[in-house]
Amino acid sequence: MYVIVHHHIKNPETAFPRGQRLISGDGAPDGVKVLQFYPSQDMALVTCLWEADSVALVQDWVDSVLGDASENRSYAVAAEQAFAERPLGLAAAPVLTA
Repeated sequence: MYVIVHHHIKNPETAFPRGQRLISGDGAPDGVKVLQFYPSQDMALVTCLWEADSVALVQDWVDSVLGDASENRSYAVAAEQAFAERPLGLAAAPVLTA
């Protein structure tokens, strides 16, 4: 299934370094993988698309990694209604920072 997570970033200085673990998949539960990452220009909001067996797996892992640096809301995507095309100018793979 596909899962959307909306992140309301409370502390960017903490959330984004922690979030590198989410992007790289380091320690992710089996079958949980981030597919897309869309931060707002002011870095206060982020929307991500995940692939996982359940919403709870993603929600629990995201909450445990980001802690109190972000408020996270997740939901399952109605895949039969959804569509996607990668916009020009967006990277096809994550750029990880050290």
